[in-house]
Amino acid sequence: MPRRDRIAGVDAARSVALVGMVATHILPIEHRDGTPTAVGLLFDGRASALFAVLAGVGIALSTGGRVPPGPGRPHVAAGVGIAVRAVLIAVIGLLLADLRPLPLVILAYYGLLFLVSIPVLRLPPWLLGGLAAVWCGLSPVLSQLLRGGTRFPVQVGTAAVAAPGEMLWTLAVTGVYPVLTWTTYLLVGLAVGRLDLMSPRVAAVLLAGGTTLSAGASAVSAFLLGPGGGAEVLGRAADERLYGTTPTWSWWWLAIAAPHSGTPFDLARTTGSALAVLGLMLLLARWAAPLVWLPAAVGSAPLSLYAFHVVLTTVPMAETERPAVFVVHVVLLAVIGALLRGLGVRGPLEAVVGFASRWARDLVRGPERVP
Repeated sequence: MPRRDRIAGVDAARSVALVGMVATHILPIEHRDGTPTAVGLLFDGRASALFAVLAGVGIALSTGGRVPPGPGRPHVAAGVGIAVRAVLIAVIGLLLADLRPLPLVILAYYGLLFLVSIPVLRLPPWLLGGLAAVWCGLSPVLSQLLRGGTRFPVQVGTAAVAAPGEMLWTLAVTGVYPVLTWTTYLLVGLAVGRLDLMSPRVAAVLLAGGTTLSAGASAVSAFLLGPGGGAEVLGRAADERLYGTTPTWSWWWLAIAAPHSGTPFDLARTTGSALAVLGLMLLLARWAAPLVWLPAAVGSAPLSLYAFHVVLTTVPMAETERPAVFVVHVVLLAVIGALLRGLGVRGPLEAVVGFASRWARDLVRGPERVP
């Protein structure tokens, strides 16, 4: 049975991330002249970042919410549960990648990201937020130092397991969703998940603060590239499509805020938009609950519906069919989400992963003592 204490605003925000990812996978994100389409402006880089921030929120909520696990065995038990969840999510991602779908599957990266959360589970929100701010600025610099250049995007499937070191390097540093820089999103999500998400004041701060952060990061990046002279150094290369990392031949690359560039300004811009969407959905869930019922239903089964969408993208389609295919995907996700909510059951993948995670956690934690 699904949890009755689910936070509708969080689930609704997950549906925004899911639909945004569907849109960027199917619809054009750039015009022929290289300028972004409406889909590109709204969702490119933002949808996947929102998904990652909400992954951190979900980890926090599943490990006590405002009250993190205690030291010793409770922390170990929570970590074991997360580790089992991480492995299963990664395996699902590797299997989906083997189907050669249209999008680059993100789940294997998420598996590693979940593992990163274990050591910091017990940190307070203020410290998690501070670490996120530091990591937002530091991790892109580390990425520039560690990498030898830009790599073309690759699917990380089960064949990659034969070379575990190379697979780990791709997931952590050089891939499309590199955990090195994406840990920023995780830390932010963990910090937010430790707050009182039922408070309208918290939701309003997330909305206002996130909007300000996103706009501010974009403005500073534009200043550095314009009056600051960065665009003159980078030239036309600054307009090229990036896939998780930037070229390493100039430090000016860290001044851009392009989608999936993994720079400080990209991370800050997309973190801000993620916080703003979450804050808005939390407020709507409180003041206009009927409006978020269907989005929350879809967002309560994100793993199953994401996997279903990825499988659907293996069906060939012509360029002219993309708008209709997008509508079909969204309608199917909405129908399945509503059916699951109406039947009072979890998504199949959520049920399996959740059961295994809870079983492992409870096995380590042992029976609870009744006072």
